[in-house]
Amino acid sequence: MNKWKKELSIIFALLVVAVLTACGDTSDPSNSDQTEEDQESHTEVNNEEITIGQINWAENIAVTNMWKAILEDKGYNVQLNVLDMGVMMQALESGDLDAHLEIWLPVQDANYLEEYQETVNFSEATWFDNAKVGLVVPEYVEEVNSIEDLNEHKDLFEGEIVGFDAGAGTMDVTKELIDDYNLEFELLASSEATMLVEIRESIKNEEPIVAPLWTPHWAFSKYDLKFLEDPQNTYGGVEKIHHATREGFSEDFPNVSEWFNNWKMNDEQIGELIDYVENAEEPLDGAKEWIDENQELVDEWVE
Repeated sequence: MNKWKKELSIIFALLVVAVLTACGDTSDPSNSDQTEEDQESHTEVNNEEITIGQINWAENIAVTNMWKAILEDKGYNVQLNVLDMGVMMQALESGDLDAHLEIWLPVQDANYLEEYQETVNFSEATWFDNAKVGLVVPEYVEEVNSIEDLNEHKDLFEGEIVGFDAGAGTMDVTKELIDDYNLEFELLASSEATMLVEIRESIKNEEPIVAPLWTPHWAFSKYDLKFLEDPQNTYGGVEKIHHATREGFSEDFPNVSEWFNNWKMNDEQIGELIDYVENAEEPLDGAKEWIDENQELVDEWVE
């Protein structure tokens, strides 16, 4: 009986080998031509979720939805998590978040770079190289053209600078600016949406308002705004926008990491993307429409 079982086991093993050999037949060109790169790409797209942090700023909503559309078209499952900047960086450090697509350097987010450079990957690559930050007023406020003019006209603005998210790097820089220029102003924190409503209503009524703003931003195409001169250069000159990822992201998602590094946009492209997203019923729909119109550009990043 034991001898019969042993012989049966041998026969079964031979059958398994035969089946496996047949399955591994390399006569199929699709098998023989598959490169290591193809295999790596296949194993990377496995429906694992990629989480991207989103901040409720116009350009950030636009680019996060753009990348959600691009990556989901490639087979990834992308989750957008709305967070403020401080929580965003903590989540990248802990690994609860995979990527954040908007780090302004060398000035605006320098505090986050200093705090997290050992535990979060800040890209050397930049996707926008001509950003600018500063205090803005409407063009019709002719008596104020420099930050140094503000104290003289404090009553005009009721001593208030209308700001946005408290955790934003630009808000921290604006606090430094108040000290640098000894401004007799209070910085009001709110949200980008609230700040833009204040700008809209002030311009509608031709009233003065001063607020920190940046380019790229759709507000400059909609309203006549001017940057105030910054003689002490507190806001810095030209800013460049980087992305950041959690430790290990490039090993887990090498293709996506490469695509993020390939990503480049100019003023016209980001402005158009923001416009598509702002005017769509759903941000993702607007991003998809923009991608369809700019497929050749997108292919440069991901092909």
